[in-house]
This record gives sequence, C-alpha cells and structure tokens, in this order.
Amino acid sequence: MDPKLSLGISSVIVILVIASSMFHNLPLGNANNITDAASNVLRIGYFPNLNHAQAVIGLENGDFQKTLLKDGITVEPHVFSAGPSVIEALFANQIDVAYIGPNPAINGYMVSDGKDLKIIAGAASGGAVFVVRDDLVIKSPKDFTGKKFASPQLGNTQDISLRSYLLRIGHKTKENGGDVEVISASMPDILTLFLKKQIDGAWVPEPWGSILVKEANGRIFLDERTIWPDGKFVTANIVARTDYLKSNPETINKLLRFHVDETLWINYHKDLAIQTFNSGLKKLTGKTIPQDELRQAWSRIEFTYDPIKSSLLKLANDAYDLGFLVKGKEQQPGLSGIYDLTVLNNVLKEKGLNTIF
Repeated sequence: MDPKLSLGISSVIVILVIASSMFHNLPLGNANNITDAASNVLRIGYFPNLNHAQAVIGLENGDFQKTLLKDGITVEPHVFSAGPSVIEALFANQIDVAYIGPNPAINGYMVSDGKDLKIIAGAASGGAVFVVRDDLVIKSPKDFTGKKFASPQLGNTQDISLRSYLLRIGHKTKENGGDVEVISASMPDILTLFLKKQIDGAWVPEPWGSILVKEANGRIFLDERTIWPDGKFVTANIVARTDYLKSNPETINKLLRFHVDETLWINYHKDLAIQTFNSGLKKLTGKTIPQDELRQAWSRIEFTYDPIKSSLLKLANDAYDLGFLVKGKEQQPGLSGIYDLTVLNNVLKEKGLNTIF
C-alpha cells in the first residue's frame, strides 16, 4: 500500500449548515452562557475527548489555572461536544482559544475568508482505527465486497477517512454505484450494531476502537497511522481568534508555555496521565474508560505541540477532491495563512526545543 496515501478527513459537508446551526450542539458545560470576558480572563474551549488530553488533564489537576493565575490571568473553561459549536462561539467573541480538530479549524478559516482564526499549536496526532468483526473472513480489501461499514457521522472526520480509503483501494459506496455500504451512526449505536452483527466494521476514533475490540469482538484491520508518512497526522490543534492573538500575545505565550510543558509531562508520565485523564473525564461526563481499554487507545495516539502542517493541508485537499469542501468552482482550499506559529516558536526557543516551520 502506498505509504503516502492520505485520507480526506472532514467534518464539513456544507459550511452554511454550520453557520445556520449556531449553538445547536452545546450540551456540555456552560457554553450556552458565555459572555464577553475581561482582558485578564482566558476563555478556553475544549472537548472531553482523548485527543484533548492536555486540556482535560491540565484543568483536572489544576495546573492550568495555577500557572496562568500567577500572572494574573483567570482561566475560564468551556466544554463543548461538537466542532461547529466551538467555531461559532469563537466567532461570536464568546471564547478566545480552543482545542479542536483539524476540519472545524479549516472550516472556520475558510468561512471567515481567512480573517478570524489562526492555528497556533498542535495537540494530538493519530488515534483512529478501522475495526472489523473478528468472526468474519476479512483479510484484505478484496473481502470488502458486499460488506456494511459504519462511521460516526456523515461527512465527519472518520466518515471521510473511510470513504477515501475505500475509493483508493478500488471500492465505491453503494450510493455511487459501488459494492460497499457505508452508514452513519453515533458511537454508542455503532457499538450496539457491532454487538448485534448488523455491521461488518467501523472507522472510529479512539477510545472507541479499543472498546469495539474489547467489548464487541472486533479486530483492528487498519491503524490509520500506517497510511500516513512517518505515521503522523493531525487530530487536534489549538486555535485562537485572530484579534485576540494580536491583542494578547503575552497571554498566548503563557498559554502555550503551559501547553508545551503539559504535553511533555503527559509523554513522560504516561501512567499518571492516564489516571488523571480518567478522573477529569468522570467529572466532565460522569463516566470513565476501563483502564485496559484506555491504555490501548493511548498507545495509538501521540500528544504533541507540532501541528503537523503538511497533514492538515492534505486533509483539506482530499476533502475538496471528494466534494465535501467547496471554495469556488475551480479553486482548491487556500490555507496558506491558517497558521501563526510565531508565539509557539518563541516558546520552543526559550525552552531549547526545535522550532516548527
């Protein structure tokens, strides 16, 4: 298989849908009641997701708050459950920065004509797998004919990954005259469908891959890292409002100093990081992930401050080629200005770490 195969990963089917659904998906936390903050308050959005571990852990153990409070900055966390809602809150001047997936970041940048959003750091790489039922004879792509696979949502990250992969290996979906059916379902429903043997496989984010393996007799057919150069592809970034970034460079500097330190701490203290993440997850959702499942999921994700720029640009082009991202009739996504890594690189220089270009 071509090691440079990249999968179009996109959570944007129609950007206008995002714009028309403002705050429709904000069931967690206090995101519905956000108001303009004072200059000494940093309002940060994040998800209770594995690839947002720096935020979940840093806020759970209090390090995030204590670090910035030393400089007179109060951290105001806002928990979300959907990328479009984060972008809407960012544009409405209701949060200042956010941990978010690559495709909502792309969407936000494009819908604002490149004016209102910048990616200022990376957060996570990897953490997506294609799981099939272990009771089926699926040894190679030729065995996909007639199979039924699932993804979490039409047009989302894993859905585009799955459809792109199928197309690349010679299979079209049934709606396009092909021989493979792809359906969309929530992650809990995918687990149920797996258990009832009503689907043959699913392309899912972690920790759901580990859950399907442990609880639903699944088998990992493909770890998405294996089809990316060096096994790296962005799954979470930190974004900031452009105006906030320009007006508050020192606050952003302190934020990214903490983010880099927290990333390094997570990577050097895996056991404690897993424990702290689960503790934070319970406070946010009322649930935890079994330790063995969480450890397996953790092993397939890399926490990093590198935004892995080349992977995001390829993701955007793949989404465009598949018709899930539109920017004019013939113009491919123009993302040359989506990054501003100036502050991050200053922090990395201060810490004696390699800068990112």
